[in-house]
Amino acid sequence: MDSQSRRPTRVPLLTALHKALLISWDRQHYHWTVDDWKHVTWSDESRFQLYRTDARVRQDNATPHASRVATKWLQEHSSDFRHFHWPPNSPEMNIIEDIRDALLHAVEKRSPPPRAPMDLLTALEDSWCEFPPVYLQTPVESIPCRFASLLRARGGPTRY
Repeated sequence: MDSQSRRPTRVPLLTALHKALLISWDRQHYHWTVDDWKHVTWSDESRFQLYRTDARVRQDNATPHASRVATKWLQEHSSDFRHFHWPPNSPEMNIIEDIRDALLHAVEKRSPPPRAPMDLLTALEDSWCEFPPVYLQTPVESIPCRFASLLRARGGPTRY
């Protein structure tokens, strides 16, 4: 018997202020083209756990999540990046969420599964390299639809 479990859909709690910030941010960036978004470096808090050992990558403009290493690197390379404010509670607008889920799924399917921290790192790197380039382009190309959806939802949760 094959059984599957599903995670319940999680919708962020959005206050009136969150919705107003999302709409304002949406309107500021609505005119951006797909090519503009291709020059954005996407980031978010990620946690990859292997038994009791884990590695974290944190940088999503939320002060509690900003790692010192990532913050220092961004400061040293500030001329290479255009940093802009990202609104709070807006996971559906950050395409890295979808890519991270696909990466974790690819690592989970590996046989044998990673058993040591270096095996996990290797599995993550290998899985990343196996993604076809078109897979990474598709989420970027979905951004105009995400913006339109956010405006239709008046800053509320969207299907993304």
